[in-house]
Amino acid sequence: MKILISADMEGATGVTWPADVLPGTPQWERCRSMFTSDVNAAALGFYDGGADEVLVNEAHWSMRNLLLEHMDERVRMLTGKHKSLSMVEGIQHGDVDAVAFVGYHTGAGTEGVLAHTYLANSITGVWLNGVRASEGLLNAHVAAEYGVPVVLVTGDDLTCVDADGYAPDARKVAVKDYVSRYAAVCRTPARTAADIRAAARSATVLAGRRDPVTGGEFTVELEFDAEHLAAAATVVPGVAPSGERRVAYTSATMYEGIRTFKAVTTIVSAAVEEQYG
Repeated sequence: MKILISADMEGATGVTWPADVLPGTPQWERCRSMFTSDVNAAALGFYDGGADEVLVNEAHWSMRNLLLEHMDERVRMLTGKHKSLSMVEGIQHGDVDAVAFVGYHTGAGTEGVLAHTYLANSITGVWLNGVRASEGLLNAHVAAEYGVPVVLVTGDDLTCVDADGYAPDARKVAVKDYVSRYAAVCRTPARTAADIRAAARSATVLAGRRDPVTGGEFTVELEFDAEHLAAAATVVPGVAPSGERRVAYTSATMYEGIRTFKAVTTIVSAAVEEQYG
């Protein structure tokens, strides 16, 4: 049994505001250990449940945040940027039996601690086939295309509610309760590690490759906080204006859809100017 952990940081234990997740800040250094604790607890739980292999894919910012030296010796970790499937890299090789979303968060334009979708502020909303989409929803569709079930989701309490929509059977662990975008009632690392480990162990019964979900087109629409960002996004082939500060594109598969999404966010990031965005 091989489990892939897609590890994001905004939904980690103790994280409540930007300095907690921005590489190089003192708060980021402090929160890295709590982030690592969450991920390691998930890995330990999967091993407890019978997993033979756990691959952790770093999915936050520089994708160089976790403290490998504090992880269980059996864990393997994929760290660094420029990966074909970004947050769920590794799922495409046909040997992953389940995926866990650890440290996830809600999507742009919704309530939730540090809510966003890929870009912290420039993207104000994302919709997949008309449904508002978080990173979890987008990545779950990619996983489904490869026949890999989402079996565990951790983050704030609203992230768990969001996950009910795209992975209803998955185990969920709330490590904090939403108060505002930059405030939460947090549980201690000792408590969250125990909760995550127990949930991961339970989640192993859900592991097992499924029939790949195929068929149907995927239309992704993005809304930005400035018109020039929407214009910049249309540089990507197939991306066209769809409304005020909005663009949309349609892909035959979510593999293509998520890669186009990454291209759009990369172009848009380069078009953001200091102060005015």
